[in-house]
Amino acid sequence: MKISLKAPAKINWFLSVLNKRDDGYHNIVSPMQCVDLFDRLTFEKAEDICLLSDLNIPAEGNLVYRAAALLKKVSSYKFGARIELQKNIPVAAGLGGGSSDAAFTLMGLNRLWGLNFDRKMLMKLAAEIGSDVPFFLAGNFSLIEGRGEKVTELSTEGSLIILLAKPDIAVSTAWAYNSFETGLTKKTVDIKLFCQALDRKNFAFLHDAVFNDLEDVVIRKYPVIGELKETLNRNGAVLSLMSGSGSVVFGVFNTVEEAVRASANLQGRWCRVVRTLNRSDELGMGNEA
Repeated sequence: MKISLKAPAKINWFLSVLNKRDDGYHNIVSPMQCVDLFDRLTFEKAEDICLLSDLNIPAEGNLVYRAAALLKKVSSYKFGARIELQKNIPVAAGLGGGSSDAAFTLMGLNRLWGLNFDRKMLMKLAAEIGSDVPFFLAGNFSLIEGRGEKVTELSTEGSLIILLAKPDIAVSTAWAYNSFETGLTKKTVDIKLFCQALDRKNFAFLHDAVFNDLEDVVIRKYPVIGELKETLNRNGAVLSLMSGSGSVVFGVFNTVEEAVRASANLQGRWCRVVRTLNRSDELGMGNEA
């Protein structure tokens, strides 16, 4: 039996950092939405857990391995799995690739091993692995609160055209959060109105509503991120924003053609034209053989 899954990337429509918690994490408020850029995961039964990937890091340091090891421990499953990970989502980019891979590992192995854990149980395990992991178990569009463990599914119809652009740098999530000064006056957004604006493509409202509390501190150290935002705006983006803790910047465009033209002016940087995923986009559990 073989199971193949596609693990999507995400963007943060806004990111409000509220305060630092006693456990060292930060409380946040952020609506996150998946986009159609995917890593590929393939699972087969094996004697032990074996992870094969094109990442230049030890397998034990990968969130996929940690997710598999945790699920095996909690379930007392006697055997393992051969897991192949094909990366398409850049690392240390603010797109949640590692967290998505971990979430889909929990889903894939839950099925491969016949554990029949419900989503509530998988969400609990996901929160132990990483802050963004529970989001990817909930659906394509959700409001994230706490350190990421509070997930409220949101509804939106239709899709927006997004151009993702990444400078040749990696931003440490821990550094970005620890460098941000909490306690400042917070911008608030009515999430119901925000969802309506996405549905109606009310870009005037969205332009004023999107923000990222980490953006200024990251741009101070990496000015190229600010330069990328300006480049996207000059080339027709109706709005642009850094996703998560960076380093990817995304721009929203009216059409695919405009996004493709803009990508040609990014001087060889990594970029992808994608669309947002909504609740009608079922990723499914992949193929079995």
